[in-house]
Amino acid sequence: MNKIRRTLPLLALPLAAIAAACTTPAAANTPAHELRDLLDRHQITTLVDRLGRTLDEGRFDDLRAIYTSDATAKTPGGTADGRDALIAQASRNHTDDKRIQHFISNVIIDLRGDAADIRANLIATFAPAATNGTIPQPQYTLGEIYRFAAVRTAEGWRLSRVETTPIWSTGTRP
Repeated sequence: MNKIRRTLPLLALPLAAIAAACTTPAAANTPAHELRDLLDRHQITTLVDRLGRTLDEGRFDDLRAIYTSDATAKTPGGTADGRDALIAQASRNHTDDKRIQHFISNVIIDLRGDAADIRANLIATFAPAATNGTIPQPQYTLGEIYRFAAVRTAEGWRLSRVETTPIWSTGTRP
């Protein structure tokens, strides 16, 4: 019973106090710091997943909530400086006449406070757009390594850099 009485006040700490504790340097390796670390990793992984979905579905305006305004990109589809240029590049490379599906896995995040470096594997499969209700065959598949930089902003985590390194491919790029 005494153990429960001693633990109960710890369980009743307000979330604001835990969040504040997470931001102090002395908080390293505390449960609150570990909680903040897990939350940051979850938010960054979700951001990377959202990027793949946004590109798959051609919802390019949604990239505004993924990239910082000064983000840069270097991919086989070209280079771009600034969020508007990234959106234009994505629009050019993901047209309605072809479908591209992004499979992103093995997301590894190195946190550095309000910044992070991310590495992930990417398989991008290209197929023509479906016609007459048929399911098209893929024409080209590309295996790449994704490297991102992310920063914590007032709106949450955002990607500030994306680079891909092609590792292998099969088929003919459309």
